[in-house]
Amino acid sequence: MNNQYLDVFLEEAREHIDNLNTYLLELENNPNQEVIDEIFRSAHTLKGMSGTMGYNQLSELTHEMENLLQEIRSHQISVTPQIIDTLLQCVDILEELINDVEEYGDEKQRDIQKVISKLKERNSFLLSNAETITEDEKKGEIFSFNEYENRLVVQALEKGLYVWKVVVRLVDECLLKSARAFLVFKTLETFGEIIKTEPIVQDIEDEKFDNEFTLYLVTSQNKDEIYKSLNTVSELENISVQAVEQDSILIQQTNQNNYRIDDDKSQELISATTDIPTRTVNTFKKTGKTLRVDIERLDILMNLVSELIIIKTRLDDINGDKDYQAKQRETIEYLERITSNLHDAVMKARMVPIENVFNRFPRVVHDLSRELSKEMDLLIEGAETELDRTIIDEIGDPLIHLIRNAADHGIESPQERVSKGKPEHGTIKLKAYHDGNNVVIEVSDDGRGIDLNSVLKKAIEKGLIDKEQSKNLKEYEITSFLFEPGFSTKSSVTDVSGRGVGLDVVKTKIESLGGSIEINNKKDMGTTFLIRLPLTLAIIQALMVMVGKEKYAIPLSSIKETVIVPKKEIKKVQKSEVTVLRGDVIPVIRLNEILDIEKKDEEDDELTLVVVKKGEKDIGLAVDDLIGQQEIVIKTLGSFLKDIKFIAGATILGDGEVALILDINKLV
Repeated sequence: MNNQYLDVFLEEAREHIDNLNTYLLELENNPNQEVIDEIFRSAHTLKGMSGTMGYNQLSELTHEMENLLQEIRSHQISVTPQIIDTLLQCVDILEELINDVEEYGDEKQRDIQKVISKLKERNSFLLSNAETITEDEKKGEIFSFNEYENRLVVQALEKGLYVWKVVVRLVDECLLKSARAFLVFKTLETFGEIIKTEPIVQDIEDEKFDNEFTLYLVTSQNKDEIYKSLNTVSELENISVQAVEQDSILIQQTNQNNYRIDDDKSQELISATTDIPTRTVNTFKKTGKTLRVDIERLDILMNLVSELIIIKTRLDDINGDKDYQAKQRETIEYLERITSNLHDAVMKARMVPIENVFNRFPRVVHDLSRELSKEMDLLIEGAETELDRTIIDEIGDPLIHLIRNAADHGIESPQERVSKGKPEHGTIKLKAYHDGNNVVIEVSDDGRGIDLNSVLKKAIEKGLIDKEQSKNLKEYEITSFLFEPGFSTKSSVTDVSGRGVGLDVVKTKIESLGGSIEINNKKDMGTTFLIRLPLTLAIIQALMVMVGKEKYAIPLSSIKETVIVPKKEIKKVQKSEVTVLRGDVIPVIRLNEILDIEKKDEEDDELTLVVVKKGEKDIGLAVDDLIGQQEIVIKTLGSFLKDIKFIAGATILGDGEVALILDINKLV
């Protein structure tokens, strides 16, 4: 195996796994030919890729899946819940094998024979209405066309033309499959018109097929002429030409036309290679590769880099010029505009749609619904919202945990829901949207909500708060206990989850990404977890402050306001300093004490506070001076310094000094 292709294989394999999960769930709710074709294409391509790379278990399992799917495509077998479950089980094993390849460089030996036996159990999958299959259909192959294609075939046969099904198999070592397929197309187009291809032309051009593809050709030429002509094309392992007969056609009930008739040509057939329509994006949007960057975005980057080179030349040229200062100022302003645009362009290049994460969740909810015997629907909104790829890679696990919690503890049983006057089907909703420089993700359910009394009782039991203090707590303060390690209101923890089990891990992960998490709760109406994440982890807006003689950066997204408070207004409550701001009591944290920094020599009568927001709470951070707002590039501290408390990273300032970036989540 050639390791240089391993990354490409893994990336494409994961894309096909996502497709299989998505379309198998779609097939369960909406069985139609196009969904079946999508599933078949992914299994077929994955089989070819695995065989080429020498992964025998992957290849064998996808081969058996392909056999079953082919019988479904040809209407010999009907889709049943048992088939869906078996195919989903296959996808799980495929994913495990792909994970093996990623971790160990090869497949681990897994027991795939049980599921292969299930795939081969044809007796339980056969059509109950087998008598509808005619004797003629049993004798020969069934040719499947939609209503439009059938009309073309009938017109051709009535005019005395042939309709040939041409199956072309390329040799295994063929390197340029799409180029070879193009030669086959060009050769056949000299005889007549191609009315259909399997897979579609776009997939053939993109090499999204194994080594075999099928064309349906309308022509006046006989079979021998076609064989003779195709034999001149090299790297073809096998050619099969078969006549399509009118009484062997099975018509699919679909409105989807892959080809059209040009009225100006009096019903002449139009070549399929020149007019393939785009599929409806909402239903059949292909999952994009995570490493792909739109070519227009790269063009913008290239142009901006070219501008930087021009500026460098200008700076070289103005040396010694009599208008040196004026030209230098003009050039620096120009440079500032370009770097700002370059920053925006790089940001966009790093952005990927959050659907790359959301796409895996329908399968999660489907499995939970079976496991918990609850009827649940998943609604997804805002999947097109873009987020920095670094964050996309990390946010999946916390979201899965929240969904599992919602399914297990939030959504009631069907009987309980009916008794409350709710529909039997529970709903889990995933919603993403932009809010300023942040992306907000909401995970909500329409279940029973959080019982605040139970949470409070548990908090008192665990010693997190005493009974007297608990009387004055606000709702958000009570729900915040759920994020304490090992906190759960469930009396018995299931295999799936218990509300609160592991929520401390979810919070830690989100805060490590510079985000925050809040809970909105309505008893018997549901719970919403609201996650707020920065658009990017690379470049942020920050407020530069002085603490003693050192400079620090506070992310602007965390800051509510800055105020100057007379020292006499700082009071002590239970050994902690507070101040009153517009009627609200705000805790005060002196950064020089927290960060162990020497105080300023002279004492002022006023205190400068940077008021930061953490969930529902406002906290005043006392600093010695405000420097101003600045765009900073975040640099990690490296493995030796990564666990320093209160510090999220560092940045290099214009004068070469290093300033540390405060981690507001840890400070407050």
